Amino acid sequence: MPGMLILDAAVAVAALLLALALRPWRALDAAGPPWPWLAWWAMLPALWGADRYVDMAVAQPLSGACLLMLMAGWPLAMLGLLPVALLTALFADLGAAEALHRAVWLGVIPATLAMGLGAAIRRWLPNQLFIYILGRGFFATALAGAAAGVLSALLHAAPAGLEPGDLMLARFLAAWGDAFLAGMIVAIFVAFRPHWLATYADRIWLQPPARG
Repeated sequence: MPGMLILDAAVAVAALLLALALRPWRALDAAGPPWPWLAWWAMLPALWGADRYVDMAVAQPLSGACLLMLMAGWPLAMLGLLPVALLTALFADLGAAEALHRAVWLGVIPATLAMGLGAAIRRWLPNQLFIYILGRGFFATALAGAAAGVLSALLHAAPAGLEPGDLMLARFLAAWGDAFLAGMIVAIFVAFRPHWLATYADRIWLQPPARG
């Protein structure tokens, strides 16, 4: 529908302009971003086009954007979503409108919701290591992905051959799959390579125990 296309375009342009205004590349050193950021970014077209690759509408794509946001930060993640959408359109044979739709509802919306939930977790919950891993890595990813999936299903028509209720269930399950993957990778990075997570810092999340 034209109205939904305009909404998707407006969200994508607003996110891109805000990310550019923040100039996140200033935080990178001369060597560029860590290779795990680039490796995960390169994986996203495979995740975003999963339903087209297997030719099954019920096989809903995973987002991966929440983990990218945790690794690179929100602004750099937003800038990385444009080439991901273009590559997905090429590999999965998507039209421009569908590629834009996936950029917004698999990328911009879940990553932005996860960022907001992460800010709330940092503000209202104890700054402890397991809070970051479970809260930001797992639960925020699950809730953000589920909310984005359900909202997209409510605003956009279901794919041919798939009932709206089945679509919502599939996207809810995909969100939890995304969360398990993100939570596992975040836990590994925190334990062995915390500098690969732009949203993590020992001084924040490794608080000393309170004295009685």
